[in-house]
Amino acid sequence: MIERFVLDTSLFTNPDVYGRFGPSTEEAVAVFLDVAERARAEFYMPSSVYGELTKMKDLGELAAAFEALVRIRSPRRYSLLIPSEILYEFIDEVRMRVDRGLRIAEELTKEAGGAATAADVGRLVNRLRSRYREALRRGILDSREDADVLLLAYELDATLVSGDEGLQKWADKVGIKIANSRHFRAVLERLAR
Repeated sequence: MIERFVLDTSLFTNPDVYGRFGPSTEEAVAVFLDVAERARAEFYMPSSVYGELTKMKDLGELAAAFEALVRIRSPRRYSLLIPSEILYEFIDEVRMRVDRGLRIAEELTKEAGGAATAADVGRLVNRLRSRYREALRRGILDSREDADVLLLAYELDATLVSGDEGLQKWADKVGIKIANSRHFRAVLERLAR
């Protein structure tokens, strides 16, 4: 049986992940292509994610080889059925995060009232931004590209490969197979034997 993988941009943009393939994105993509070509596997990437990847990193001469090996296609959004409970869980998660973000904003606003200088206020605003971003975005689907990766893996009954905690968490909730992106090179090398 041929294994199917749906790839996220983090495989090639997160240094902790692409470093398993090579020291730079370009070298990592080249090594990935070499190993993946020998593996008994199919590779997919949603077109929105491929667009995101090519905006972030110039694949240069590797683009054609990448497109020949990795099938670029979007999930069938209009015909794909997902359990409604997932939508309810997502709504609950978003509501909890918004409430947490509001509490952070309230806490730091109270601190700002006692700030002595504009520099103190500036530091508080930076802390607010950092903590607010952490509270609202970490561990959740926070982009259309994330949703496309999740839906395509669900549709194809494929293994999702990502270093994104939110994607991994929601893939697990939906019952999608997950490959640890830090071990993905070793997985591919085993499939190439």
